[in-house]
Amino acid sequence: MAKKKRVVKKAAKKKVVKKAAPKKKVAKKKVAKKKVAKKKVAKKKVAKKKVAKKKVAKKKVAKKVAVKKPRVKRAPNPAFMKPMMPSAALAVVVGGNPAPRTEITKKLWDYIKRNRLQDAVNRRMINADANLMAVFGGRSQVSMFEMTKLVSQHLR
Repeated sequence: MAKKKRVVKKAAKKKVVKKAAPKKKVAKKKVAKKKVAKKKVAKKKVAKKKVAKKKVAKKKVAKKVAVKKPRVKRAPNPAFMKPMMPSAALAVVVGGNPAPRTEITKKLWDYIKRNRLQDAVNRRMINADANLMAVFGGRSQVSMFEMTKLVSQHLR
C-alpha cells in the first residue's frame, strides 16, 4: 500500500506543476505586450513632433507672402456713377433729378424706412404703399432682391 500512496502523491505534484507553468507564460506575454505598446507610443510622439515642425514652417512662408503684397485701393465702377433719370413714378419717391444708381437705391431705402414699409415678420419683404405700388408694377409686396430689378426698369 505504501507504494500506491507514493505514486498518487507524485501524480498530484505533477498536476500542480502543470498548472503553475502557464501562468508564467502569460506573465511573459503581458510584459512583451507592454514593451510593444511603449514602442508604439514613442513612435507616435516622434511623428507628432515632425508634423508640428512642418506646420510651423508653412505658417512662416504664408506670413512672408502676405507682407510682400501692396494694397491697392479699389476704384468705383463708372457705370454705377453714371447719372440716371428716374421715371415719373419713381420720381415721386426719390426725386426728379438725375442721380447715380447707388444714390437712387439709398433714397429708396430711406423712403422705405421712414414710412416703415419693411415687413415686421419677414424683413426681406417690402410692403408697397400707393407710391411704391406704381414702381413695383401693382404688386403689394416685393422682396428686396426683386425690388432692385423692378426699380432698374424705371431708370433711363
